[in-house]
Amino acid sequence: MKQQPQRMCIACRTRLDKQAMLRIVRSQDGEIRLDFTGKAPGRGAYLCDSKECLDKVIRQKTLNRVFKQEIDPQIYAALAQQYDKRG
Repeated sequence: MKQQPQRMCIACRTRLDKQAMLRIVRSQDGEIRLDFTGKAPGRGAYLCDSKECLDKVIRQKTLNRVFKQEIDPQIYAALAQQYDKRG
């Protein structure tokens, strides 16, 4: 049986299977967005598929540290909106 890759949530630090998590990706041109496929090119950070973890990332501005750059607050709002649209 093939072992599934594990990733750590940047909010709650829980390890889960890669397929069970959301990926936030920073593309080559600096765009930051949710990657629901898990295959978009760019630097990725993983997050539990829960509103609580997304809220924690937004509240603590975790992406600033993860991507080593200042993230515009509008991007955090856009991430929350993308998550809500997905349903």
